[in-house]
Amino acid sequence: MNQKFHKFIFNKILGWSSTEPMVPEDKAVILAAPHTSIYDFVVGYFYYRSLGGRLRIMIKKEAFFWPLGPILRRLGAFPMDRKNPQRMMMSIIHEMEKPDTKCHLTICPEGTRKAVHKWKTGYHTIARACNLPVYLAHLDYKAKVIGTGPRVELTDDARADTDRIQQMYEDMHLTALHPEGYVTK
Repeated sequence: MNQKFHKFIFNKILGWSSTEPMVPEDKAVILAAPHTSIYDFVVGYFYYRSLGGRLRIMIKKEAFFWPLGPILRRLGAFPMDRKNPQRMMMSIIHEMEKPDTKCHLTICPEGTRKAVHKWKTGYHTIARACNLPVYLAHLDYKAKVIGTGPRVELTDDARADTDRIQQMYEDMHLTALHPEGYVTK
């Protein structure tokens, strides 16, 4: 499927628009919030494909059952073992460090589609270990707008950076598909 097809689906069928262009770097970590539905993946997929990009998205391994698993892999998703996040993180870091890899890795820092007050910091470990830029992608279901968002500079303090990022998302006043499942603090 080509870019025009994805753009048609994204704009005309789904009824969404975008605010920012694709991330300019070949490798980056893209945080995505709010995340309250599997539909967030669908919107994000068509958004990025409409720009000519290809995302890599971490999804819990339990979602990779037949026939959904092969479809998710084809769309750029890969399974994450939430019981062993350290091993998963190390394999991601190893993959991102390969010189020929082009990858925009999308991570939902909430870690689940349920309301979470303290977001996870695994993205920070990956970004710092691979010296990758971090962008704050956002979905707003009320306005039906999605964007790559601003680039964020990280420090050595993962918790403080994540708290600052949560505040930045809160300041965006985004509406999730299921608002009761989205809390920034």
